[in-house]
Amino acid sequence: MSGGSWFSLAWRLGGRAPEGVVRAVGALVADLTWLRHGKAVRRLERNLQHVRPALSRRRLRALSRAGMRSYMRYYGEAFTLSSLSQEQLAARVRTIGEDDLRLVLGRGARVVIALGHQGNWDLAGAWATQHLASVTTVAERLEPEEVFREFLAFREALGMTIFPLTGGRDVFRELLRAVGSGSGAGLVPLVADRDLTHRGIEVSLFGAPARVAAGPAALAVSTGAPLFAASIWYERLVGERRRRAASPWGVVVAFRPVATAPESLPRAERVVVTTQAWVDEVAAGIAAHPEDWHMLQKVFVADLDPARDAALATPAADGGGGDR
Repeated sequence: MSGGSWFSLAWRLGGRAPEGVVRAVGALVADLTWLRHGKAVRRLERNLQHVRPALSRRRLRALSRAGMRSYMRYYGEAFTLSSLSQEQLAARVRTIGEDDLRLVLGRGARVVIALGHQGNWDLAGAWATQHLASVTTVAERLEPEEVFREFLAFREALGMTIFPLTGGRDVFRELLRAVGSGSGAGLVPLVADRDLTHRGIEVSLFGAPARVAAGPAALAVSTGAPLFAASIWYERLVGERRRRAASPWGVVVAFRPVATAPESLPRAERVVVTTQAWVDEVAAGIAAHPEDWHMLQKVFVADLDPARDAALATPAADGGGGDR
């Protein structure tokens, strides 16, 4: 059975199995993957070295183990998310800075939110559609196609509007329409701490050059939409909240407003400066909770293939930015 078939099977069975069983299986898979110390785990450790450069080899390995458990917890929760009640969903999310965001939404604005591959974005997105505003976002196209369609249907069933990053119409133009012509308040969260288009922005991330998506800043600069950064991390639940959540784990979603660069600057420069601004906010959240940064891919320039990027790159004037 192929990897995609295993994923599809897990997707279908996850919502039927007891959540405690799904969590236990996820932890086992995480530990076995970590013990094998394959390419993905080594990449995670290389990225985490930028976050915590002073860690000993032993402590770095311990951090990557916690990271793999967090990563598989995300997938386990994704498999079971559609079966949660509204009470369980509400109990699993705690926010910081929500009042600032609600103030902007109260003006009828469509708000762009830049975030990283951190914590459980799907849980936060599902919560936001019920408690904040409609959600429009971009999804990375997965393989095989049947898995991608199931993932897409799952997110749309949660109330989100999803644009595929590739294989469809110009995703940035779709986002421009969603922000510029949409009536009423709305959220446009973009998971953007990895450049999937080869047209991204080079920034300083933990003191090293890295490539991230241009989407959040380009969208905010082009439309004048308010820009926020969000960090998401796991927290242990206890007492009454744990009972209502029916889970030992919840997430914290921290919202922070990000100022766009001055209009006196050229547009391209405004996008670069604004991108660095949201990256700094997201990096602060990652630094505080590195075990929940699910970055098992290349993001730092030193690890990228410069010849390939030079062949594929075009000026980073448009968008991009997708999730897992």
